[in-house]
Amino acid sequence: MSMYIGRFAPSPTGSLHVGSLLTAVASWCDARAANGKWLLRIEDIDTTRCHAQATDHIIRTLEHYGLWWDDPIVYQSQRHHYYQDALAVLQQQGDIFWCLCSRRELAETHSPIYTGHCRNHTHYRANAAARVLIPSDRHVTFHDAVFGKIHENIAQEVGDFVIYRRDGLFAYQLAVVVDDAEQGVTHVVRGADLLDNTARQIYLQQRLLLPTPHYAHIPLVVNHMGEKLSKQTGATALTWDNANVQLWQALTQLGQCPPNTLQFEDCEPILHWAIQHWQRDNIPKQFTL
Repeated sequence: MSMYIGRFAPSPTGSLHVGSLLTAVASWCDARAANGKWLLRIEDIDTTRCHAQATDHIIRTLEHYGLWWDDPIVYQSQRHHYYQDALAVLQQQGDIFWCLCSRRELAETHSPIYTGHCRNHTHYRANAAARVLIPSDRHVTFHDAVFGKIHENIAQEVGDFVIYRRDGLFAYQLAVVVDDAEQGVTHVVRGADLLDNTARQIYLQQRLLLPTPHYAHIPLVVNHMGEKLSKQTGATALTWDNANVQLWQALTQLGQCPPNTLQFEDCEPILHWAIQHWQRDNIPKQFTL
């Protein structure tokens, strides 16, 4: 049986907040309870949105909360050669085409699914995006440890999706698949906002002959308006002065029922208790502040 290898992979577009703490704690506990490794990957592939200051704050916050990682930190911005190699494989297999459609042209179709206008552009074209060619009958089914059986018709629900952008940046879908495989990740515990990305990633894993990890998607924290808690909806950054209380609250929201007295302890004994009592099956399907 292979070692459990999990990871936490934040994008440094801002500081960690309560929602991201829940994901970090869940993935950390899941790995530690299985005597596995927990890796930290900074997903700074989109250099137009990511900031070095946010990266530093994320790292310092995890340290302050006692969520230590194994192995050196991996930065997507330093791994373009891996993504280029994967793109070349997909090109050679005839799995991609090059799309010259502008955002305006795509918007004018009034369709969330790509129309296939550039599907005949099978050879590289400058200033073009690379899209994955999805067969019309392509379905993906997988089991999520929190939400159960998930089935998606990629062609009808997603269509030909982008893995290399017109501005020369690799897209998240390709980068995360390549990184998880190269790092040997066996279990992905992440936010449910990424649940609908999973079928696309599994399809890429299949085309690149890469292993598919086990998935568990942690429900999103929503406010009283039903909106996802995020930087865009005014989520406040985690503070360092009450890390123990925040950890206790995170475990409570994750359905782990930590003793009330535990919130007055330091982070280390709280996390020790969490490892000993971790029950993934207790995670609820929705959080509300």
